[in-house]
Amino acid sequence: MPDFATIQALREDVLAIAQDAAASILEVYEGDFDVTRKEDASPLTAADLAAHHCIVAGLSRLTPEIPVLSEESTHAVPPDVRRRWPSLWLVDPLDGTREFVKRNGEFTVNIALIDHGVSVFGVIQAPVTGVLWHGAPGHGAFRRDAGGEHAIHVRRPAVAPLQVAASRSHRDPRTEALMARMGAVEPVGLGSSLKFCRLAEGGMDVYPRFGPTSEWDTAAGQAILEGAGGTLLDPQGRPFRYNQRDTLLNGDFIALGDPSLPWRDWL
Repeated sequence: MPDFATIQALREDVLAIAQDAAASILEVYEGDFDVTRKEDASPLTAADLAAHHCIVAGLSRLTPEIPVLSEESTHAVPPDVRRRWPSLWLVDPLDGTREFVKRNGEFTVNIALIDHGVSVFGVIQAPVTGVLWHGAPGHGAFRRDAGGEHAIHVRRPAVAPLQVAASRSHRDPRTEALMARMGAVEPVGLGSSLKFCRLAEGGMDVYPRFGPTSEWDTAAGQAILEGAGGTLLDPQGRPFRYNQRDTLLNGDFIALGDPSLPWRDWL
């Protein structure tokens, strides 16, 4: 079981792997690239694959005893095999491929360490800005940029108007209806797992999501958000857990900077 001392020992190497993956993404981003479609019709580029190979190779060297489950390799791992893993790295090599294709810069590298279903350490790297966030529940969350590294915290207590994450690529009527029940709000459009980072550093208050996401979309963000004092819950109020089911698809969720917000009244 990876305790916090182990996480601390691994941290700088994992951050370096995320930065290397970001560099491989930018090599593709800065030129011309083709877009193909996966079986679920989601987009795939050479950047997704370059980052995937970079991260899998790096983590496999760093912790050969911990398997790596990446969005681009899940088809190769049967559910009955991965569910026997007590620990794993859960990776989205390029979160926000749609944003990548639009060239709006709002895409990330996500790496999370899962232990018995719990996301115990998360790293999110933004290739275009170079900003990196990392965190561990119970042990803080941090933002690292050109100016150095500093601890981040959610906005608590949250005050009206609430800043509500509203995805540019996944806006839906249920989210609109929830926002109408929240009272005074200011919708903020932001792609990929950057929404979790904005929540964690106090620039946003609520991120509701109805409809499909995958476990690699939320695991790193959950660890960072919880490290900063926030929470990510399913509609029954349970924190998300990972690699516990045959499917890797998430259900609906609401992520909160201030866990005392009356979220049940909004759903």
